Amino acid sequence: MSIFLQLIFLLASLLLLAKLAGYVSIRLNQPSVLGELIVGILLGPSVLNFLHLPFFDEGAMLHFVVGLGEIGVLLLMFIAGLELHLDELSNNLKVSALSGTLGVLMPFGAGWGIGLLLGLSGEGAALLGLVLGATSVSISAQTLMELKMLKSRVGLSLLGAAVFDDVLVILFLAVFFAVVSGATNFLGLLLIFGRMLLFFVLSVGFGIWLLPRIVRMVRNLPVSQSVLSLAVIVLFYYGLAAELIGHMAAITGAFLSGLMFARTPEKEIIEPRISALAYGFFVPVFFISIGLKTGFSLRADTLGLILAILAVAIVGKWLGAFLGARIGGLTWSESAQLGAGMISRGEVGLIVANTGLDSGLISTRELSGIIAMVIITTLITPPLLRWVFQLPPD
Repeated sequence: MSIFLQLIFLLASLLLLAKLAGYVSIRLNQPSVLGELIVGILLGPSVLNFLHLPFFDEGAMLHFVVGLGEIGVLLLMFIAGLELHLDELSNNLKVSALSGTLGVLMPFGAGWGIGLLLGLSGEGAALLGLVLGATSVSISAQTLMELKMLKSRVGLSLLGAAVFDDVLVILFLAVFFAVVSGATNFLGLLLIFGRMLLFFVLSVGFGIWLLPRIVRMVRNLPVSQSVLSLAVIVLFYYGLAAELIGHMAAITGAFLSGLMFARTPEKEIIEPRISALAYGFFVPVFFISIGLKTGFSLRADTLGLILAILAVAIVGKWLGAFLGARIGGLTWSESAQLGAGMISRGEVGLIVANTGLDSGLISTRELSGIIAMVIITTLITPPLLRWVFQLPPD
């Protein structure tokens, strides 16, 4: 069988199974990403065994799948930037800022500490903290919508806190990878932060002053899908510039390019089209590729790791968001509700973990623990939210 036939057979099979799992997940009132992630984990070892068959070129297929998955990561981060509604921060700004900030710092610090206790290097422990600092409120927003509480003070504060959370985690990640890339003295650190600053100045300057003009010009060209093509081109160049100029992860550039396009009127054209491209093909492949890398297992030592990461993830995130909400002026019950809504993790945490695995900062064992944490926190958040909203108010 030729390489081409091997590839289309493998991708068609993986996409079919991923989308079937996503459908089952939605029918169970869970996000589709959960089903796609689980099927990726379950398929991982099976696909690896399947690729050992004589008519498969195992090395080529793995490279193709992992490479396509990395494109899915960039598209996901672009969409995350594109979907940020910065106007939401004007509602309950104090609560959102405090909850979002403490909701990152507390699990980050606790995750760093537990990482050191688990024997990770300082860099690996810090990366684990970053993973635990990330949140995903899509499942919480869906639950609050069902409870008709999304437009309440808690609901709006939760959406605002998620914006702060996303921005902080991406900024921390950018600084982290820049520092890990090799600064050993003050001048080295100064050079690294100088490169980061140069990247941000160039990319933001381009996004504010040149990009809107280019978008207007491209929009009027007699070329099919010209604006979508421009978005993908800019996304890839921003990712490249983040790596080469800023010495940061490419996902930082992808996120920033999404933020820049979010300022243009063409955002409404780009969003559904690039989402179709991402979620229809590349993102499911990303979750499959994580499964291929993980070799997920439930040995006794892995189970202990999962429980440790899960405990820190839940307590750290809930406590940080709860304290931020209380300091910001919400009642005890409202603060508990907001804290519960911030517990679930999702794509951003997985992307950070995947980047750490590729950089050699964490092993597949830690990645297994992180994936289990993402699955469990996603499963428990809806019933937990429903329970805290049934508690009597203060």
